[in-house]
Amino acid sequence: MNIIILTPMEIEQEKVHDALSRIPDLKHNYKVVVSGIGRESAAKALMNLPHHDVCILMGFAAIVGKQNELPAYLGFGKPIEITNSSLYGYEGGLFENGAPINTLSKTQLPFLTSLTSDKFVRTTDLAERTVVNMEDYTFMFLKKPQDFIIRIISDFLPHESEIDFFEEVKAIDFFEALQLVDLHL
Repeated sequence: MNIIILTPMEIEQEKVHDALSRIPDLKHNYKVVVSGIGRESAAKALMNLPHHDVCILMGFAAIVGKQNELPAYLGFGKPIEITNSSLYGYEGGLFENGAPINTLSKTQLPFLTSLTSDKFVRTTDLAERTVVNMEDYTFMFLKKPQDFIIRIISDFLPHESEIDFFEEVKAIDFFEALQLVDLHL
């Protein structure tokens, strides 16, 4: 099977390549494509992908809640699947939102709801365990039925102190997520 892993950032691409290199006897062929950050970048990347059987959007995600109060399976660096996504945006005085898009789970990972926003979400009035990102809604809107999203928990909202995101995510490994993908697809 030809699988494309679509990552918003190069650091995620590097983590995917590193994880794949450590899985012995891969069952599938993988190509990793960096889409760029945001809805527009994700849409352009999806429209220009080479032939594939499955596309998986895989990248970091912030989750609403305090790490020490969430269950261990929603801890730092843990993979989750997105099965519901909606859109929240505010650009130049124009508010937009998108009706939630639902899909069935394709993995054995915990699945959560995602809120896509082109602006950093400053509100704390979001349900705990909501994932916040910039690409999921567009991917859900344009994906093929067999495609899906895996996010790796990278930070917890609201931040209790200022973080250096790229320093924080250095310790995250995508191995668990990719091993599961290779084993179950």
